[in-house]
Amino acid sequence: MTSPFNFKKGQKLKGCMRFEDLKLIPPILKALKDKNYTEPTPIQGRAIPIILKRQDVLGVAQTGTGKTAAFAIPIIQLIHQIESKEHGKPIMRALILTPTRELAIQIEESIESYAKHTVVKQTVIFGGVKQYSQVQALRKGVHILVATPGRLLDLISQGIISLSTIKVFILDEADRMLDMGFINDIKRILPLLPKQRQSLFFSATMPNNIVKLSRDILKSPQKIEVSPVSSTAETIQQYLYYTNRTTKKNLLTHILKDEDMDQVLVFSRTKRGADRIAKDLVKKRISAAAIHGDKAQNQRQKALKKFKEGEIRVLVATDIAARGIDIDKLRYVVNYDIPNVAETYVHRIGRSGRAGEEGVAIGICEPEENEFIRDIEKLIKQKIEVIKDHPYPQTDKPMTDKEKKEWNKEKQRRKQEFFANRKKGNSGGGGYGRSNNRRR
Repeated sequence: MTSPFNFKKGQKLKGCMRFEDLKLIPPILKALKDKNYTEPTPIQGRAIPIILKRQDVLGVAQTGTGKTAAFAIPIIQLIHQIESKEHGKPIMRALILTPTRELAIQIEESIESYAKHTVVKQTVIFGGVKQYSQVQALRKGVHILVATPGRLLDLISQGIISLSTIKVFILDEADRMLDMGFINDIKRILPLLPKQRQSLFFSATMPNNIVKLSRDILKSPQKIEVSPVSSTAETIQQYLYYTNRTTKKNLLTHILKDEDMDQVLVFSRTKRGADRIAKDLVKKRISAAAIHGDKAQNQRQKALKKFKEGEIRVLVATDIAARGIDIDKLRYVVNYDIPNVAETYVHRIGRSGRAGEEGVAIGICEPEENEFIRDIEKLIKQKIEVIKDHPYPQTDKPMTDKEKKEWNKEKQRRKQEFFANRKKGNSGGGGYGRSNNRRR
């Protein structure tokens, strides 16, 4: 099938600054060259020199702007320049706090790739798995620790971790931290850090509660604001398909007939929805898997690894599970469900078109989501190109308030029926109960 998208593989935005201009040490430049990175993104070009001068930073940057490298590269350089003269067990010098396991793992992997020609050692800790291997890595000594708040506080309470030697503290995805209810954990961690330290604070948005938290953490920070949340990266081409609710899955299959779409991240509004989408694609012989909060950590990591390595063509994710998915040259993002919060759309499509690479974002819009598209276009200040030539056009009209009420009642009834059947199956209903308990 011929691709309907005007997309040139490998195209990049041209810039004038190079990593060599940022006074980076040869081991880091070599690692960047290994990854074919030559030109820093705007946030990297601005943040790296400030961090190398050991100043605090308040960074406002959306997903896909390259902020992980913006703080990881200078931290590695600062630690290497001092610790390369030492020959004992590595001492913890930097703590990176982040909200989700996936993001923590992605940051640790990035640090490992940037630091591979230096003396810097790093590890990652997060909940949802046994702590043994994480504790073993800590006991060998690390310079940089990437952590989620819960597991960090747990290991501190056990006396396994002390933060007394930390020189640099990084709070990443601060707005998401607060959205997920980590504010009390952060407030417990802050007093455990040395008062004399460098602090870096990154957030996609800056509501009042984030501003207040930044004041508690930072001292005379340099503010860096790149690509506000109301804008989408210039490298991302956006397309929109209008269809009916009942034909969405058929339209997704139709879109995936484009063989160029070899690695596709699909967003679902709900966990059950993600499971249904992935199951339907597998039935149609399209390799797919779903990741969301109800999946075990090892299941999520296995699916993500297979997706990165090309064993799975389509990864279906909810917003929380997708936070931290950082895949070099991911080109295609599909919004199977159009988000009802316009800023979420910007974050989602920012998973593609990263570090100057071209990306394509596709939205599949049912009648009830038409108003969400209007909100999105108002926020991003541009019209999304509509693809009209497809076999599943939108013919239904949005429901009236009365119809919505009836639809929600029916949805609630089905939900109650589902859980009643599951309860019946779990209470010893034999083979019949288990059969009824199968998800549709």
